[in-house]
Amino acid sequence: MRILLTAALLAGSASAATYGPQLEGFSYPHPLQKYSFTSQGVKLEMAYMDVAPTATANGKTAVLLHGKNFCGATWEQTITALAKAGYRVVAPDQVGFCASSKPEHYQYTFQQLAANTDALLKSIGVKQAVLVGHSTGGMLATRYALMYPDAVARLVLVNPIGLEDWKAMGVPAPSVDQWYAREQKLSADSVRAYEKATYYVGKWKPEYEKWVDMLAGLNAGPGHKLVAWNSALIYDMIFTQPVVYEFPLLKVPTSLLIGDADNTAIGKDVAPPEVKAKLGHYDVLGKETVKKIPNARLVEFKGMGHAPQMEDPAAFHRALLEELNR
Repeated sequence: MRILLTAALLAGSASAATYGPQLEGFSYPHPLQKYSFTSQGVKLEMAYMDVAPTATANGKTAVLLHGKNFCGATWEQTITALAKAGYRVVAPDQVGFCASSKPEHYQYTFQQLAANTDALLKSIGVKQAVLVGHSTGGMLATRYALMYPDAVARLVLVNPIGLEDWKAMGVPAPSVDQWYAREQKLSADSVRAYEKATYYVGKWKPEYEKWVDMLAGLNAGPGHKLVAWNSALIYDMIFTQPVVYEFPLLKVPTSLLIGDADNTAIGKDVAPPEVKAKLGHYDVLGKETVKKIPNARLVEFKGMGHAPQMEDPAAFHRALLEELNR
């Protein structure tokens, strides 16, 4: 009994921490810098890591855009792989996320986040970059590439969401207040259960626990209500601003890196059964999407879920570097 109790305490301890509203107290893999700017009449900060190449520099910069339940920190292994390949790597936290500002009022649009990101990059001398966007970051990377095509040398979308229009498919549209009520209930257990089922195909590894701790600790900290409010506004942006209709307009070389067992779909938990059955089939969505994007390439990771870069880092980074070297 004592052994079982000790094991249970150890399992829970990884998710017992709390962090400040800008993720104060959580350790990032590289030094964090802050870009200060004014947007929508509010003074804001975007946190970012700017990592120099650890091998002979190739003169290229990779910009990594995180997903909704992720942060710049979750790119840790990708930063290492790209820096070893000679890239300068910039990994920002978007406004409303992680170590960046959580404004009390902000109209979240992918256009706004793209403009914020572009201003940050210009401020540190990045004129053109390889853009790698994961999950919601894939929606943002697509919008950025549409707005600033000359600033994007190559676009890589890693299990992006927004490959289908959930509202048009029949998912009931939650109000911001409904999103807010839901986000206030977030816990380590709910994060872990969701990610295991949706991101990792029912499997769990101890190294994933760090990211549960990061997200749950931010939401459980002293900025709880403000974090939940920003999260609600962001979910509304994701749900109401699909990029799927604009993929044919992309003019930059694009690669889709898809874990084909992914089943992510925003709002599927409230969708009627007949609608839910149609959502989040990445084994189909990847193949459909690559046909919409001019001269795009598709790389599928068989049997992997929403985050192949975390599920099998070695295989993912081999494929990523192969695409970037084309």
